[in-house]
Amino acid sequence: MEQILLAIDPVAFSIGSIEVRWYGILIASGIVLAYFVGQREAVKRGLPDDFLADMLIWAIPISIICARLYYVGMKWEYYGANPEKIIQIWNGGIAIHGALIGAVITAFIFCRSRGISFLKVADIVAPSLLIGQIIGRWGNFMNQEAFGGPVSRAFLENLMLPNWIIEQMYIQDLGTYVHPTFLYESLWNVLGLIILLVLRKVNLHRGEIFFSYMIWYSIGRFYIEGMRTDSLYLVGELRSAQVVSILAIVIGIVAIIYRRMKVRPAVRYLDPK
Repeated sequence: MEQILLAIDPVAFSIGSIEVRWYGILIASGIVLAYFVGQREAVKRGLPDDFLADMLIWAIPISIICARLYYVGMKWEYYGANPEKIIQIWNGGIAIHGALIGAVITAFIFCRSRGISFLKVADIVAPSLLIGQIIGRWGNFMNQEAFGGPVSRAFLENLMLPNWIIEQMYIQDLGTYVHPTFLYESLWNVLGLIILLVLRKVNLHRGEIFFSYMIWYSIGRFYIEGMRTDSLYLVGELRSAQVVSILAIVIGIVAIIYRRMKVRPAVRYLDPK
């Protein structure tokens, strides 16, 4: 019989009656690291020293609210019948696509208010978005959520995963091991981060690093979402994350082609400040 170890406790520590969870720690760590990486590049590219911090003051809370509203909207049959649970975000239920939509809208409005090109800023912070997502997915690992369908322990061992990941992929309620889709997406984003950093050196047209992020992340998310067992659905078997991913891919490709053909003179990422 296979030996099943206890899952990792999602609570990192407690302060009195307040539980501090690994999920929150990892999300916060991702945001902090993403900020410092983005801030260094923003200063190099000539943005004001306080620009990114000022933008995040607005973008972070708005993104969290939008992530929750997106999730609640996709599960309105439940939350409509239990409206008191809508604000109970501590019980789980946020969606990365909602957060990204909120962040993009906030950044666009903020950039317009400061007279700075949104696409310039989007290119600068695109790698930081992936950094936040890479780390944030490990919060799902700690919570044993966002996983895929059943697999055997042998399958996970064949992936050359360390034992502590394999054991965390055993879901007691299901009585089985599951696909570590959190890990698939995290690794996909690591590869995407490397690609975006290389594209910086290529000196693409303005906006193309950000559009490349949209395309890359959405391709991976589309396929990985198809493996998950906790998807949000628009209608029937239509997964919302896959629909949004397809739209993002199309928008990214069309935007690159359009700007290449129509925008003159072409401004490039590494153009002088």
